[in-house]
Amino acid sequence: MPSRQKQLLFSVSGLFGFSCALTAAVATGLPFWLNGTVLCRTGAELVNATGPELDKFLGGLSYGLFTGERVKQCGLGGRPSRFSFFPDLLSAIPAGLHVTVIFFCGVVILFSSVATGFFFFNAFGRPYETLQGPMGLYLWTFICCLCSCLVMILFASEVKLHHLSERIANFNEVTFVFQTYSERYDRSFWLFFLVFNLHGLNILLIRLAGVQFPFQETKESDLSGGAADLMY
Repeated sequence: MPSRQKQLLFSVSGLFGFSCALTAAVATGLPFWLNGTVLCRTGAELVNATGPELDKFLGGLSYGLFTGERVKQCGLGGRPSRFSFFPDLLSAIPAGLHVTVIFFCGVVILFSSVATGFFFFNAFGRPYETLQGPMGLYLWTFICCLCSCLVMILFASEVKLHHLSERIANFNEVTFVFQTYSERYDRSFWLFFLVFNLHGLNILLIRLAGVQFPFQETKESDLSGGAADLMY
């Protein structure tokens, strides 16, 4: 491939990598990972509420990885309050899993920035080491792609398997019992899905630039060497 075209592809990949780093950093800090409603089950059962009457017992819940907001409603109006995961909710949530999600968010931010630097270095410099050349481009991009996928999987498991919304809604609650009524992933979660897709697109752009997949050339040379040995 002509050098100018390769520079263009690597520059576009570098811009994608920078966008991923910036997007991941913003998404990690925003309190918009999940939005849902919680039902005051105690109040609804007391009056045997059904249908439209349930609206009087439906409160709101919205949170991210660090802070959030909840509105408890048990028929007497809403009770809005804000909360923080650290240190308030550490005893109520699966802390190890939650910290792991934050850790992989940091890995995505870090290695997206590293990948950005290597893309521009390969576009305008002369890479001479394995991790700065083609191997590095695939390595950093694959790590970012994998970690962004892990962020979504781990956060989804924290929400669905560990019932994170119910734990938050019932935290420090003595009188009433709340249960999840509806949940939907909010913009920050889908921003990480965008990051995952952009890094996948970068892998395709690396291949379009004429860079072989790692170990492919070695495998091909081994096969050709084996064929030559058979001829003799």
